[in-house]
Amino acid sequence: MELTTELKSFYCDLHVHIGRTSEGQAVKISGSRELTFAGIAKEAAERKGLEMIGIIDSHSPGVLRDIQRSLESGEMTLAEGGGIAYRGTTIILGTEIEIREPGRKECHVLAYMPDVERMTDFSAWMSRYMRNVNLSSQRLYAPARELQDEIYGRGGILIPAHVFTPHKGLYGCAAERMADIFDLDRIAAVELGLSADSEMAGYLSELDNFTFLTNSDAHSLGKLGREYNVMELARPSFAELRLALERKDGRKVSANFGLNPRLGKYHRSYCGGCGSIIDEAYVNSDRCQYCGSLKLVRGVFDRILDIADRKTPLVPADRPPYHYQVPLEFIPGLGKAKMNALLQAFGTEMNILHGCGEAEIASVVGADLASMIVQARSGILELSAGGGGTYGKVVQPIK
Repeated sequence: MELTTELKSFYCDLHVHIGRTSEGQAVKISGSRELTFAGIAKEAAERKGLEMIGIIDSHSPGVLRDIQRSLESGEMTLAEGGGIAYRGTTIILGTEIEIREPGRKECHVLAYMPDVERMTDFSAWMSRYMRNVNLSSQRLYAPARELQDEIYGRGGILIPAHVFTPHKGLYGCAAERMADIFDLDRIAAVELGLSADSEMAGYLSELDNFTFLTNSDAHSLGKLGREYNVMELARPSFAELRLALERKDGRKVSANFGLNPRLGKYHRSYCGGCGSIIDEAYVNSDRCQYCGSLKLVRGVFDRILDIADRKTPLVPADRPPYHYQVPLEFIPGLGKAKMNALLQAFGTEMNILHGCGEAEIASVVGADLASMIVQARSGILELSAGGGGTYGKVVQPIK
């Protein structure tokens, strides 16, 4: 009799940056000092309730030293199937890389390796084509397809990052088609970014066969899990992640949880001169309708419509549902004290978002906040649109 592997659902965020090493060395200049390898692991496991976390910038030699120290001390262990295990959370070792093909603007990609040894070896290779391998998101002076050779030759995977954002997203500024830059057979998945969702991506037929990821791209501890995925896996590990992205043996991404695109920083076109969000009727104009400036930056939705090869979006039948979810930190009135009270009562943010009823939440923070939290996780709060690097906002709860 053939035995079947039991699969379970796991909460996964695969794009979290390192701010500093434990030695105080800067990695992500714009990242919080609290974003250390150990600090991220603790936040993910104890406060957020994320069971698989991709720590970007694991390529940095200082971060690799931190990882080795964590393993040698016994605080962390090697996960079965690849990754680093810490208190029920598995850390996937990743890096964000900037590339620029001739005649194009730069864009960012994510690379993940199965283990410390291969990440160390990959870091050594990158150091020959990178001005400062210690820092995050640095330019790699090597062709994109050579980068694919090096990643896949080490058993790694490649995922284009925040593909639709005007700030270093592949479709956002570098190309109208991913095939113009990469070999599509060696792309494991596509990260949508904070200003796009599955339906918006459905305007591009090139993306029909790819698994979509919704990740936080966190630059501070509080931002962990602002977007995340639910994956069906036997256990959280690199090997299981690869199977899920390939949709093999029952493994898969079963749900994407993300911001309503209206909350994203780059959802709408905006003017760099006066900072105004551009009205939809004027998005094809060369000048700002308010101040006349030529400093217009195309927003995610407007850019997608520009490069679309469909008039209406198509969402394949096997595409998992995309759930609009407003992060708890966006909710007016939910300050630090009340958030800590919720965590003390219910353990983690994932429990608050998925495991608690409205009455339970109301018993801790009152009926009004409980109602807003339930509406936030259902995606039905009224929102104002973001743009120009500024997040959208929750306007008011629907009564």
